[in-house]
Amino acid sequence: MSKKFPIISVVGSSGAGTSTVKGTFEQIFRREGVTAVSIEGDAFHRFNRVDMRAQLQARADAGNHTFSHFSYEANELGELER
Repeated sequence: MSKKFPIISVVGSSGAGTSTVKGTFEQIFRREGVTAVSIEGDAFHRFNRVDMRAQLQARADAGNHTFSHFSYEANELGELER
C-alpha cells in the first residue's frame, strides 16, 4: 500500500454494518473528489449459505472448531487477487 494508492478494508459479520460504513466512505470520496474502486468481499465466498452450514457442521464433527466464514478455506482469495 502507498500514500498514492491507499487500501481501506472494512470487514465484519452479516448485519455488522459494513454496507453502512462502505456507503459513508463513498459519500466522503464523492465530496472530496476521490476516485475510488470498491470490491465486495461477499462475492468471493466459496460456499453459499446452505453449503456453508453443512461445511461448518462437518468440520466441527471432524474436530475442526476454527473453521468459519473468515477462514482461508471458506473463501476464494486467489480470485480476489486477480
